[in-house]
Amino acid sequence: MGKKGFLSKFDGERKETKYMGYNSLAECVKDLEQHGHLIRIKEEVDPYLEMAAIHLRVYEHGGPALLFERVKGSKFPAVSNLFGTLARSRFMFRDTLPNMKLMVDLKMDPMRALKNPLKYAGISLNALAALPMKVGKQSPINYGKTSISALPQIVNWPMDGGPFITMPQVYTEDVTKPGIMQANLGMYRIQLGGNDYLKDKEVGLHYQLHRGIGIHQTKANELGKPLKVSIFVGGPPAHPLAAVMPLPEGLSEMTFAGALGNRRFRYFYDDEGFCISADADFVITGTVYPNENKPEGPFGDHIGYYSLTHPFPLMHVHNVYHRKDAIWSFTVVGRPPQEDTSFGELIHEISGPAIPKEINGLHAVHAVDAAGVHPLLFAVGSERYTPYLEIDRPQEILTIANQILGKNQLSLAKYLFITAKEDNPSLDIHDIPAFFIHVFERIDFTRDLHFHTQTTIDTLDYSGDGLNSGSKVVFAAAGTVKRALWTEIAADLDLPRPFNHKKMVIPGILAVQAPPFSSYPQVAEELEFLTKELVAKDLQGIALIVLCDNLTFTAEHINNFVWVAFTRSNPSHDIYGVDSFVEHKHWGCRGPLIIDARSKPHHAPTLEKVPEIEKRVDRLGSRGGSLFGII
Repeated sequence: MGKKGFLSKFDGERKETKYMGYNSLAECVKDLEQHGHLIRIKEEVDPYLEMAAIHLRVYEHGGPALLFERVKGSKFPAVSNLFGTLARSRFMFRDTLPNMKLMVDLKMDPMRALKNPLKYAGISLNALAALPMKVGKQSPINYGKTSISALPQIVNWPMDGGPFITMPQVYTEDVTKPGIMQANLGMYRIQLGGNDYLKDKEVGLHYQLHRGIGIHQTKANELGKPLKVSIFVGGPPAHPLAAVMPLPEGLSEMTFAGALGNRRFRYFYDDEGFCISADADFVITGTVYPNENKPEGPFGDHIGYYSLTHPFPLMHVHNVYHRKDAIWSFTVVGRPPQEDTSFGELIHEISGPAIPKEINGLHAVHAVDAAGVHPLLFAVGSERYTPYLEIDRPQEILTIANQILGKNQLSLAKYLFITAKEDNPSLDIHDIPAFFIHVFERIDFTRDLHFHTQTTIDTLDYSGDGLNSGSKVVFAAAGTVKRALWTEIAADLDLPRPFNHKKMVIPGILAVQAPPFSSYPQVAEELEFLTKELVAKDLQGIALIVLCDNLTFTAEHINNFVWVAFTRSNPSHDIYGVDSFVEHKHWGCRGPLIIDARSKPHHAPTLEKVPEIEKRVDRLGSRGGSLFGII
């Protein structure tokens, strides 16, 4: 069935019922099903690749959440795609979402409550729900015990190192300040098996830069103590959302989960001193010892490539608890957009307006999802340093750029494009082509590129020269228009072989087919030849040339372009320019900029679907069962 027919089945009018917050994941699943937001898959489905393939197909069509009732090899059902659309996310938090926006707003500017007391009058009710509640060990939930291998062993991509937990809530406490109010709840993938992990006794704990768990492990290591870790899976949907929220300083994930879910975060400690979420469907407890690692990965990740095998902390499993009505929660990540994209949209809706207020002069910031989030960041800032002069070069926005690159996860940005609000107050930061055109019309490549070399980058980005290692570059543009961008390629523009095949992506940006990447010394010779040939040509309407492996794919859509250009290049190594120079340690060019976005030998493999699995999913859909008419 086509997308239109499929969507019409689920996007009609809903019979709304009063929502006061979910007590459990099962309650959420029931509510979603009653309102047409979830379907059950009753056929037995293989957790090895098949469940992921179904999820990906349904997400691509904007489909419902999926409850897999029969997971091969496990007695536990599994749910995915809960957050697959922004509309469904809003539905799950339909009573509390407006107040959560107000709470974040108030956190950033407490004086607003005095200026408009009626608007913020209901906040105190949410504040009560925000306080975590300690309950007795014989809590409302009677936990049973199971093993790691009895959990759904879901493998999403063929090169994955084993089954992973993809929707975990990883809880740790500060060993120097124990207690839930100083605890951290984050979403860090967990490898359940494979590699060198001892079955049912060890799991892999992966986390990236700028994560609160890293601070906790550092403190534990300094004291020579093991770090106690509790991994929650499931629970009310407010809990996983809290685990990924970029919260303001001093606001804990557990308080946010309580306020958003309109239900206090309930917890207790087991006999071994591990924190247990009383509302979670599963809780895995374990310890991480100082300097004890094992190889973790590969894992098909959200940038669209595999993150490779590297040493990460080893967690010794103590217990695996589960509710009587436990439902395993999972997602599938891959090249954006995926379910985590919708996660991001909801996060932006709640906290997006607050982020610019943390940096003076910043008006808007947008991590471009189509480029894998961290590889490409857009920002709009003020230019107020010299209001008595006509602004024709970046000044204050350079200061703002430095603050962005020092701010929490924003600091993971690899390519930062920043422009002045005064030049176009109505510029839409989410309109990728319009933003590029605005910047490239104004940027001066002789002065407006600012490199950060030999620095840290996103753990999942393999464009650099090692894990967490690479470079960044700031494109800063302010002032009047400096070039009129071509909207089509000049008829007389001939590029030298083997760079003679080209296509216009958007005005001012040219994609060029290039021979396969060989080595950096060889590329240096190729680019010296190309740039010398281009110096003599009239290229005033071209700002950027991107070398690629597949010209048709790269130029087909702006999302393809940003994914190729910014995930497959390391600024310090892969940016070149026509008529380039170095002056007083500053690099610039007088002609167009060139980004070499070809795949390199050190890059991670791209994620590819398995044809046989896709055929199997087709057969499931053709049998007339619960998948009929959906995939």
